Amino acid sequence: MEPLVSIITPMFNSETYLSETVNSVLNQTYTNWELLLIDDGSTDKTLEIAQILTSEYSNIILFKNEKNLGAALSRNKGILEAKGNYIAFLDADDMWKPEKLEKQISFMTNERCNVCFSSYELINENGQPLHKTVKALPVLTYQKLLKSNYIGNLTGIYNAEVLGKITTLNFRKRQDWLLWMEAIKKSGKPAKSLSEPLAYYRVRENSMSSNKWNLLKYNYWVYKKGLGFSTVKSVYHLIQFLREHFFVKSKQTVSTKNS
Repeated sequence: MEPLVSIITPMFNSETYLSETVNSVLNQTYTNWELLLIDDGSTDKTLEIAQILTSEYSNIILFKNEKNLGAALSRNKGILEAKGNYIAFLDADDMWKPEKLEKQISFMTNERCNVCFSSYELINENGQPLHKTVKALPVLTYQKLLKSNYIGNLTGIYNAEVLGKITTLNFRKRQDWLLWMEAIKKSGKPAKSLSEPLAYYRVRENSMSSNKWNLLKYNYWVYKKGLGFSTVKSVYHLIQFLREHFFVKSKQTVSTKNS
């Protein structure tokens, strides 16, 4: 019996992309999964689309927040409701390649790793390729992850059977970074990756994550409030983040247009 994978998908006004996202899960070659959709107070047709999907597929489960709680608490709700041996994440505007789960679960089993991620490709709002791939580091230690978030959340999987259910703090942004740091810390050994791109990340215009400077304050709060560092230590690590992001991490995104 294949282990069960719980996929956590928070949704907020995601009517444009939700069907594509769910179809990328339905098309997985790995079949033992459950998809937990958490509606975070959508005002468009997201909830209606999700209700249709849950009526058609018994392994798609819908939860509804009474009010908008944000991505962190919505993900936490899904994690706490999850029944899987493994927990994976997929936002409602991103997509997976068909062999994503099969390859990662097989890799985690063979390599005996508790945290796994992969490279991923960038697409625009219309789903067209941007001919850019974000390459995953082969091995990722806690100390390296402390410098910058090297795990694309849409590719990350952790072994909940070994590590337990790992939730995160209620931060507007960067809450996934905290989660992966906690997962690697609990694991006691580095995360490992597949170099093959196994997912598509949708680059949205005017999104906060598209402007790295806007995220600096959230990075500071990760160090200060999330990890409990002193002000001096938080500023020190923020400087390390800037160095890492602009001189090291920027080299991860490679053009594939002529390859």
